Amino acid sequence: MVERLSIIRLNAKVILDAGCATGYATKFLRKRFARSFVIELDLSAAMLRQRENRRRTFVPWSGRQHSSVCADFQRMPLAPSSVDLVWSNLALHWADEMPAVFAEAHRVLRPGGLIMFSMFGPDTLKELKSTFRDNDSRMNGSRVSGFRVNRFVDMHDVGDVLVGSGYADPVMDMENLTLTYANIAGLLHDLKAQGSTSTEELVHKGLAERNAYAEVVARYEAFRDRDGRVPATFEIVYGHAWKPPPRLSPTGKAVIDIHAK
Repeated sequence: MVERLSIIRLNAKVILDAGCATGYATKFLRKRFARSFVIELDLSAAMLRQRENRRRTFVPWSGRQHSSVCADFQRMPLAPSSVDLVWSNLALHWADEMPAVFAEAHRVLRPGGLIMFSMFGPDTLKELKSTFRDNDSRMNGSRVSGFRVNRFVDMHDVGDVLVGSGYADPVMDMENLTLTYANIAGLLHDLKAQGSTSTEELVHKGLAERNAYAEVVARYEAFRDRDGRVPATFEIVYGHAWKPPPRLSPTGKAVIDIHAK
């Protein structure tokens, strides 16, 4: 995302990091837009506290402007047309209603502003999904929901949502990244660390659930490569689009769509 942003001409005075987690992206945004005001927004207060603690310990922020906001990026407490850049790294796939997030981002963006994001695509964790597909009848509902994988949205569908939300000139791209682990436990540990799963709850489940879990782990062994490691695929979808300026009549007056909601 930083590489993609470097070739875009944009004077961003106010930046919103939507779904900022512990604020990892701020240092890169600061480097690109040295005089900007950065709003770090996340639904998790614990993530924001971790960010604040790290800032006080390691980073001299004197003279630099920032604000942390604990809120849902589907309903952001920000004024309309108040942000020049909405940045969101690997967060949008957590949204219950993605169109609502894009609509909110469109609302808070100034005309001529940019939204730039990355998110997981449908091939993410395809190996893991294939191992429990046949166990669906036993592994459904909330009983083992911690071991499920989200259904991620296809890149082309995301582009359609952008257009439907009023953005102009959307650009979509994707790449597959493959991480390898010594065993599936290492993968599940990483997923748990980023809040994607909670497999430790299976230890307290009944024998049937524990057997189903063991069967999933055994099936994953089929993916072990020549180096003896198990792979995990992550499809990363990248996108950016602009909020177009208001349409003008031949007299220079703004054209307002009276049918728009």
